[in-house]
Amino acid sequence: MVEIHDPLSEEITRLHAEHHRYAQRLEELLQKPYLSDDEQLEEVRLKKLKLHAKDLIHALERRHEAVA
Repeated sequence: MVEIHDPLSEEITRLHAEHHRYAQRLEELLQKPYLSDDEQLEEVRLKKLKLHAKDLIHALERRHEAVA
């Protein structure tokens, strides 16, 4: 059986894992009663990164469906 290398699927999988890591860290921050200035900046940065990863996932999934 020949294994087909699908870089698009691999990238989607990688982005899902990245998105999940951002979500986990955000959840950790949100459990704290108070965030330091650095943690507040990290929260904003993580939200932006999480949204960007989600946008990329959706774009790649649409492209993957068009190719398939």
